[in-house]
Amino acid sequence: MKSLYLKFGLTDQAIDRIIEMAWEDRTPFEAIKFQFGLSEAEVIRLMKQEMTLKNWKKWRARVQGRATKHLALRAEDVSRFRCSRQRQISRNRIT
Repeated sequence: MKSLYLKFGLTDQAIDRIIEMAWEDRTPFEAIKFQFGLSEAEVIRLMKQEMTLKNWKKWRARVQGRATKHLALRAEDVSRFRCSRQRQISRNRIT
């Protein structure tokens, strides 16, 4: 379904970054929406397209209901959405 890629003008690097952000526990879907313009449903669709079914099911089970993946469900003491290692990622437009 390349139309999703064309609609948002996603490059292979952007797709890789979205997948990486989706796997990170602290990165909420809202951060992906802010940076790439994809809603949670579109990220889920992208992940299903790009991953094997087995890995997608693992990711989906991990993410579903996880409070850190949704800003509204997060505890108030969690003020950042990046992991400490994310500083090293040079293509991240959110600082």
